[in-house]
Amino acid sequence: MSVPSFNHQVALAHARQGADWAGLRFSSETTQYREVRNDTPDKNESCTEEGAMCEVLVHGTFGYAATADLSESGLKRAFDQAVVTTRATSAFKVHQFSEGHRAPVRGDYKSPAQLRLAATPLADIMECLLAASAAMAVGDKVVNRSAKAMLIQTQIDYFTSNGTETRQQFDMLDVTLSATAAEGLQSQSRSWSKTGQYGGEVFQKALFADQGRRVAFEALELLASPNCPSGRMDLILMPDQMMLQIHESIGHPLELDRILGDERNYAGWSFVKTSDFGALQYGSPLMNVSFDPTTLNALASYAFDDAGNPAKREFLIQNGILKRGLGSVESQERTGLPGVANFRSASWNRAPIDRMANINLEPGNSTLDAMIASVEDGVLMTTNRSWSIDDYRNKFQFGCEHGRLIKDGKLAGVVRNPNYRGVTVDFWNRLAAVGQQAETYGTPYCGKGEPSQVIRVGHASPPCLFRGIEVFGGQS
Repeated sequence: MSVPSFNHQVALAHARQGADWAGLRFSSETTQYREVRNDTPDKNESCTEEGAMCEVLVHGTFGYAATADLSESGLKRAFDQAVVTTRATSAFKVHQFSEGHRAPVRGDYKSPAQLRLAATPLADIMECLLAASAAMAVGDKVVNRSAKAMLIQTQIDYFTSNGTETRQQFDMLDVTLSATAAEGLQSQSRSWSKTGQYGGEVFQKALFADQGRRVAFEALELLASPNCPSGRMDLILMPDQMMLQIHESIGHPLELDRILGDERNYAGWSFVKTSDFGALQYGSPLMNVSFDPTTLNALASYAFDDAGNPAKREFLIQNGILKRGLGSVESQERTGLPGVANFRSASWNRAPIDRMANINLEPGNSTLDAMIASVEDGVLMTTNRSWSIDDYRNKFQFGCEHGRLIKDGKLAGVVRNPNYRGVTVDFWNRLAAVGQQAETYGTPYCGKGEPSQVIRVGHASPPCLFRGIEVFGGQS
């Protein structure tokens, strides 16, 4: 992928006739979908989107207009539209911004794929998906076997009138294997996923077959297992469930535009107040959470956000104390709070807003074996399957695919339909142990904004132990 042959300098010079500053973000993205269901190829799709977002600063207000017409005349028309609409709305601005809020930068970024997706034969991908589907055929009770892959190749180039020039190239994939077992009115599913900035090196038939076989046998095991017990008990969450816990009860509540109320109509508000930063005991002293867009292979890694802000690792929570919010330069100016480089857009036709990227719970000093040994009565839960959280990101209820009872310091039987609930600050203050080894997961489907933007995020975490959590069973 490369920038088309338009002259961005000509377009920016034209914009400067009516604006104090101008920016041009070009985006091109190709997404391929491949799916096998019950040994039969079920999906073979590809789509490409390409366009540019024109940004201007007029009378202290930032404004935007997007276009898919990348000709010189098309870009000029879009900039003219941005200038006119921004001038008209500048009288209603909530803050006075300046060119200094778009500091000039230069640099490049490329995903660390070992084999670029563009060079990966589609036949190899389909062979892996077929191998996974075949490996899941371990009995008649396995009624649905699914193996799917989404491959994304993205190019984002950003230029501004005051000298910014950044080029970023991303190879991303989202692979999911899923087996569903059923008997009578009962059904259970298990899944495995591989999500992040990877390339063709992920597609290994033996790996896909091994994981497919495992999830199928575990689905059958769940089908024959009792329901999860209910009551207050200790809870160990594995990294693939910690991903969801971090995302919903840390990532979203700390978005500064949400705290400002900008998202209340659609995505909700936050229980966090501006006065909480530097003061709120968000969790136990074992809780250390970072914003890290430099995480290797994570889905939301990048060198610059979509306003050209250099991305770097920052602590959001240290020793349980809330320190920093998830807000771009504009939200930082409006709140007077420290933030991060997270001004991100989902597409060429969407203006950037505050978005979480890679939010990680830092490793601790416990082993999983030691956590289990410290539990007299509890449950170990793996892999999210359902979630519910209120508009303030405070009260939540999450369900997992797989549970294991813990009795007197040892793993006991498998239980199905494990769920737990809590309130964010109380829950994180019950954090009693953090594992030594983190695993990275992600999702391409985080929604926010008006008009809606669905964006990619990543989360790394070790296994974690929480004391005295409300656990309950449910129906499949």
